[in-house]
Amino acid sequence: MPSGKRLNMCGIVGYTGKKQAAPILLDGLSKLEYRGYDSAGLAVRDGEKLAEVVKATGRLKNLMEMTDEGRALPGTCGIGHTRWATHGVPSQTNAHPHVSGNCTGSGSGPVESEVVGVHNGIIENYQELKEKLLKKGYTFYSQTDTEVVVKLVDYYYKKYNIGPIDAIAKTMVRVRGSYALELMFRDYPGEIWIARKESPMIVGIADGETFVASDVPAILKYTRQVYYVGNLEFARLLPGQADAQTAARLLARTQAACRI
Repeated sequence: MPSGKRLNMCGIVGYTGKKQAAPILLDGLSKLEYRGYDSAGLAVRDGEKLAEVVKATGRLKNLMEMTDEGRALPGTCGIGHTRWATHGVPSQTNAHPHVSGNCTGSGSGPVESEVVGVHNGIIENYQELKEKLLKKGYTFYSQTDTEVVVKLVDYYYKKYNIGPIDAIAKTMVRVRGSYALELMFRDYPGEIWIARKESPMIVGIADGETFVASDVPAILKYTRQVYYVGNLEFARLLPGQADAQTAARLLARTQAACRI
């Protein structure tokens, strides 16, 4: 297993705005290569169309070649990730992004399920949560803790017929460990939802554009207006706008109502 220093060294990027997202995401990930990784992936959405996931093992250039430097993934909203394996071997299947559907493949291709997401950090009780979700009919295609988190968000989102904020808050109550979480919901095109506990995450705002990353170098080229997401804080990101709020109030509200 990688050393403790590397457990949270994965890279996260996100973009929603008026430009093509994939080239910006790839550029941001290239600025985070110093963090170390063994695979990389993108999820990009073009308006109301389904998001598309592409993942590759090895160097970031492999993902660039698969997507023609991002040109093969049209859309103005997307998330990206470079992974250093912690749960599960380095593989295309275990690479992020992960989807909430009951896939039998690698989680690549059109995202026909409700949620797609990426995650930095370590979920300490992921095996316990996975066993509970298996009893609820979920199946898993990867060995990662991240897939468990994405499907837990999906579970609360569907069970209570609630919006992303409450589904994420309920998930935060159940999860033990650290995370910087980036999610896109099928019902909310053009939006990215983020949550943070201990793992670093920043948001950048420009004219009609919003960026998110795990470190400043990924977005410094595009904006100097940077906001450091606080611990136990989450936000809804729209083009040129970030609606951030502390999770404390919502966590208290959902504490008694989040049993699986």
